[in-house]
Amino acid sequence: MKKIVYVGALTILFSACETNEKKSPEMAVTYPETKKVDTVDTYFGTEVPDPYRWLEDDRSAETEAWVKAENKATFGYLDKIPFKDEIKQKLEKIWNYEKIGAPFKEGDYTYFYKNDGLQNQYVIYRYKTGEDPSTAEVFLDPNTFAEDGTISLGGLSFSDNGKLAAYSISEGGSDWRKVLVMDAETKEISEDTLVDIKFSGISWRENDGFYYSSYDKPDGSELSAKTDQHKVYYHKLNTAQKEDELIFGGTPEQKHRYIGAGTTEDNKYLILSASNATSGNKLYIKDLSKPNADFVAIVDTEETNTSVIENVGSKLYIVTDKDAPNRKIVTVDAADPTPENWEDFIPETENVLSPSTGGGYFFAEYMVDAISQVKQYNYEGKLVREVELPGIGSAGGFGAKKEDKELYYSFTNYTTPGSIYKYDIESGASELFRKPAINFDPENYESKQVFYTSKDGTKVPMIITFKKGLELNGKNPTILYGYGGFNISLTPSFSITNAIWMEMGGVYAVPNLRGGGEYGKEWHDAGTKMQKQNVFDDFIAAAEYLISENYTSSDYLAVRGGSNGGLLVGATMTQRPDLMKVALPAVGVMDMLRYHTFTAGAGWAYDYGTSEDSKEMFEYIKGYSPVHNVKAGTKYPATLVTTGDHDDRVVPAHSFKFAAELQEKQAGDAPVLIRIETDAGHGAGTPVSKQIEQTADIFAFTLYNMGFDVLPEKTKSEIKG
Repeated sequence: MKKIVYVGALTILFSACETNEKKSPEMAVTYPETKKVDTVDTYFGTEVPDPYRWLEDDRSAETEAWVKAENKATFGYLDKIPFKDEIKQKLEKIWNYEKIGAPFKEGDYTYFYKNDGLQNQYVIYRYKTGEDPSTAEVFLDPNTFAEDGTISLGGLSFSDNGKLAAYSISEGGSDWRKVLVMDAETKEISEDTLVDIKFSGISWRENDGFYYSSYDKPDGSELSAKTDQHKVYYHKLNTAQKEDELIFGGTPEQKHRYIGAGTTEDNKYLILSASNATSGNKLYIKDLSKPNADFVAIVDTEETNTSVIENVGSKLYIVTDKDAPNRKIVTVDAADPTPENWEDFIPETENVLSPSTGGGYFFAEYMVDAISQVKQYNYEGKLVREVELPGIGSAGGFGAKKEDKELYYSFTNYTTPGSIYKYDIESGASELFRKPAINFDPENYESKQVFYTSKDGTKVPMIITFKKGLELNGKNPTILYGYGGFNISLTPSFSITNAIWMEMGGVYAVPNLRGGGEYGKEWHDAGTKMQKQNVFDDFIAAAEYLISENYTSSDYLAVRGGSNGGLLVGATMTQRPDLMKVALPAVGVMDMLRYHTFTAGAGWAYDYGTSEDSKEMFEYIKGYSPVHNVKAGTKYPATLVTTGDHDDRVVPAHSFKFAAELQEKQAGDAPVLIRIETDAGHGAGTPVSKQIEQTADIFAFTLYNMGFDVLPEKTKSEIKG
């Protein structure tokens, strides 16, 4: 398959900004008074108040005033932390190194992404293939899109001959994109900009045009209104967008929340995936060599996850978890592609398969306890070799065009900055292609994988990373990071921010919770719907393990997660507020009774279920929904909620309502703050400058509320001195 590039009245009521007298004795903090309304919803006979419903209106002046008041209180607190600027300087220093991505060929050129160090966005460079890379010129610089870096590049896709490029941009972090087409030779924009495109790849059909996906623009706020009918269009070059051909999704029978289409590398077929949830899809194929051909169903239900990875003529190679929870590859003829005709090509194993293709071979990447293992197969399904990787960690990028003789892959782990290796496809020889010159010495750190026992007896893996010589005295500042959902796997990878955390003496721990994809579909399903509590139990057990083994204690533990991981933190801190000192929920799904009413949130029902499904499901969800489980008179940990005002994936109202509940009901002295980034979305494309500022705030808040007046490494050196 071709690569599809993806890269959610002006009257202000003064009560929204009035203050109360709640203050933290450690540092004075005055919260805005958040007004309450009488909104009540009834679910299966049970009335549920929603006093902060008004905060869902992201277009109101009243909500805007509340955001400003909350940010004033938050930054008033954060800016007084004595070592915040020191952390920011550390981040800027380590961040400031050249970062270069793996090269890729399009037409007559070789392209690569590069960031000189502190540039807000990566720049795309190119040079003539076969010439000296030092002659590379700037092809596209997203830093020129906006002075503050808040307009980012979403995706980049080239026509078959490499002479044209289509790229998408995101403004303020929104999932709504614009697409521009440029002449790759002259670098000039060649036609009008396409607008209102969302959750879409860009897949060229030869050199004449491309397929993309979008929704009709919703009534109401484009950042929060529900979108649930995705459509696929074909844009023919040099025609107006209003003339784009509707390919799929325009009828009630074709109504789906997510639809994506892409051509095979030989342009013979158009493959289309359609789904209503983030797991499970229908799969269709259309023969583009036959005029007026219809779509033919390969799989016509959404009970499994299936995709076409490759074709040789009419022979299709399909990746599926049908009757194979850990996934396998099957083959079938496109003339009769339904499952009863499938034949195993690379059978299922005990480890999860994530395959790719390049240079006439298949590369089967397996996760073995969240660690990468890669095997190379030929087109007859014969094992050629196991690829020798540079170490224990995560490898990715084993993809190339059929005619390529080499490919480039990346390798990383928690202590190894991402490096790029050049791989000779025929011989299997790897050589280091590019290693970053970062001011970080992996030899000073170690990662340890452990297996701990969750509440129901399930064994869960966790990788703990720290500076060598760590004293297990229960006093090490520790961040426990988790996700646990949507079949997402947390595999070892290097992070600049985590490097600074560990350099300052911190411990970083990542458990592979149920709900993720580390052990396949069964592991994922074990953390969904009526089993969602398993995820929280796994996270709580991870914290208890770290405490029992004296890596840390409740006084030095912070829990952190974003999006579904923000829900994880919110649920954990409301269930076990005694367990941690600091909670850091980011862009979290906090109102579980209403999440499905915003943007494309209804598509998350495979993992969560909804409050409208049944009385039993409603009661189960309400039992852990963070917004609905903040209890008056409870001492909650110091909490810094973070979100973006342009987040249209998990709308900021989730975080707004959760923060308001906590500020009203917090019985302890620990501060409860919300940091709302302006002109920012769910995270993708966030400028480097904003990433550094936010990380400095989060680390400063965390350490200060653990009782540190100076940074931990200084504290330790003073003790030793």
